Amino acid sequence: MTPARILSIAGSDSSGGAGIQADIKTITMLGGFAMTAITAITAQNTCGVTAVEALSPAMVAAQIDACVSDIGVDAVKIGMLGSAAIAQVVADRLEGLGVPVVFDPVMVATSGSVLADAATVAAFERLMALATLTTPNVPELVALGGDEALRARGIAYLAKGGDAEGEMVEDRLVVPGAEPLVWSAPRIATRHTHGTGCTLSSAIASSLGRRVPLVIAVAQAREFVRKALEAAPGFGAGHGPMGHQAVRPN
Repeated sequence: MTPARILSIAGSDSSGGAGIQADIKTITMLGGFAMTAITAITAQNTCGVTAVEALSPAMVAAQIDACVSDIGVDAVKIGMLGSAAIAQVVADRLEGLGVPVVFDPVMVATSGSVLADAATVAAFERLMALATLTTPNVPELVALGGDEALRARGIAYLAKGGDAEGEMVEDRLVVPGAEPLVWSAPRIATRHTHGTGCTLSSAIASSLGRRVPLVIAVAQAREFVRKALEAAPGFGAGHGPMGHQAVRPN
C-alpha cells in the first residue's frame, strides 16, 4: 500500500521532542511518508528554548516547492512559522493546492517560551481560512479571539483542553454547520508532555492524507497521543518528550 505523503511545515526542535522531529516520528509510526519544510531552527530542550533563528521566507517556499513538484503531497501539517513573512509565503504556496491542511497555531512552547510575535499571530488569519482544521490550545484559542470569533469567521477548529485545569481532559471539535463534538478522557498524570500539540496535529494530517473522515482522524490522533504520553521514556529534567517509537498503530 502506498503511504500517504505528509508535508510538515514547522520549526526544528534540537532536543527531538516537538516540532519537525515529533512530526516525522508521528507520521512514520502511522505509516505515512514524512517530508519537511523547516521554518526555523531552535536550540531547546525539556527546560526551555534558548535560541531561535528563522529561515528566510524564500528558503521555506523553496522547500515546499521541491516537495510538491516531485514527490507530491496528500496532506499538510503547519506548526511553528517563525515570522509573519513566512506565514504569508506558506499561505501563498498552499492556496489552491487542494489537499487537507492541519494548522497548529504555535505561539508558546510547552516550557513557556514565546514562539510567535504579534505580527505572526495576525498573519495566522489566512492560514486558518484555508486550513481543514486549526488546533489551538486554551491560551491560543483566547489569543485568536475565542470560540465566538472563530465560529463567526467559519473556522473549523479543535479546541484542545490538555492545558486546562481538572482531572478530565476535554477536546472540542467545532465545524461550521455541525453540532460541536466533545471527547473527554481522564488526564494522564505526567510531566512528559513536550510535543503533544505537534504530535496531535501531524497525526490528524496523517489520517486525512489517507482520506480518513475528519471526526475519525481526530479520534485516532487523540488515541495516538495518549499512548505516546503513557510510553514516555522519562528523559529530561523538565517537560520531557513522549514515546512515539513505542506506539504501534491499530
